[in-house]
Amino acid sequence: MRILWRVLLAVALPVLLLGAWWLASAGSTNFYWPPLRDILATFGRTWTPEQLRAEVLPSLGRLAVGYALALVGGTALGVLVGSSRWVRSLLEPVLEFFRAIPPPVLVPVIMLFAGIGDTMKVVVIAFGCVWPILLNTVEGVRAVDEVLADTCRAYRITGLARLRHLVLRSASPQVVTGARQALSIAIILMVISEMFAASSGLGFKIVEFQRTFAIPEMWSGILLLGLIGFLLSLLFRLVEHRILVWYHGLRIAQRRS
Repeated sequence: MRILWRVLLAVALPVLLLGAWWLASAGSTNFYWPPLRDILATFGRTWTPEQLRAEVLPSLGRLAVGYALALVGGTALGVLVGSSRWVRSLLEPVLEFFRAIPPPVLVPVIMLFAGIGDTMKVVVIAFGCVWPILLNTVEGVRAVDEVLADTCRAYRITGLARLRHLVLRSASPQVVTGARQALSIAIILMVISEMFAASSGLGFKIVEFQRTFAIPEMWSGILLLGLIGFLLSLLFRLVEHRILVWYHGLRIAQRRS
């Protein structure tokens, strides 16, 4: 019953917004703002299984690779920076400099070195996603409980065992928070990267529809993008709950005590 209630809460607002959109656009004669019923009718004709395989799957593949690189690299570098004061002092100015640069600005520069293929798009996604993961990991590692750290030293738990059972476990809530933030950034950068010198992908198709004045098709692509983001968010929640089941259980026990 609780799961059903959560599902209803998750879909209630999107359904209300779609209903409001339907009513507000029902009598629209504006070329750039067609009725929602026309957009939905176009959706099925535009995004056939063949189109999904040709345009959406490559986009999701680039997103997955770039996101995975950012997750692994950001977590590893975050553990290193968070565990060592001198490494943090050495790298912090450089990290703050690159963090302040918006990833879309670097797209033309990355194109010079990586070309206009999938490598450029993956690098753009990874570069934009790494910062929330890195910074949250650093804060999580720095916040490791001193009592637990002293216990590890007392029992001579060092090396990989300490990293796995103390550092990563203690920092995992912060790492997951950064990964959640990075997921929304990855979707945005996936679309932006496909708007530059691309020949396939969801972002490319949306821009192509806009340039050819296929407005209902363009809106259908935007709806598909939102649906993909929603489904990825649900998938992330499932993974998060499985990874942090001990953490959520601890918080429930603390509230009950």
